[in-house]
Amino acid sequence: MTLQDFFDLLSANPAFILFYFIALPLTAFLASVFGKGEGHLTPWKQLYCVLSFAAAIPGIFAIMLNVYLFLFEKQPIMESNIYTQILPIFIMVLTFWLINRNVPFELIPGFNKISGLLMIVISVLALMWFLDRLRIIAFTYMPFHYVLIFLVAAFVAIRFGIKKVFSGEKSAAA
Repeated sequence: MTLQDFFDLLSANPAFILFYFIALPLTAFLASVFGKGEGHLTPWKQLYCVLSFAAAIPGIFAIMLNVYLFLFEKQPIMESNIYTQILPIFIMVLTFWLINRNVPFELIPGFNKISGLLMIVISVLALMWFLDRLRIIAFTYMPFHYVLIFLVAAFVAIRFGIKKVFSGEKSAAA
């Protein structure tokens, strides 16, 4: 099964994906109603951690997929798949907004890992785009030290993102 086959399967059976993407913000909303003012306490912040990762992983993947399809594949925006390219991003933003209404992101365990993951994805995509656009003719016209500066900056950004993802968690006061 290819990734396109998987996306076609999801588009052909939207009930599963709609249930998942409706359950995330609904759970965040109900948690903010029932745990009003208690979002920093242990059972609620663990729930918010699960919700944030459950929303962020498909959302970041959808952002990455959109950037790839628009930059590399030259896909027209009118051919975007609502279920796999638009809905995950919208639900991620909505879920984060609902979570942030009850608890600051700094108090959610592992939330800083999401920003590190996003940093890695953006850095790798920028590096891929740069290398894709780098032709042998363009390479000869561009001063070599600019190429080296860009590559070093991209690797530093990737390294920073990896460190942020895999670094030890600072314990937040509960």
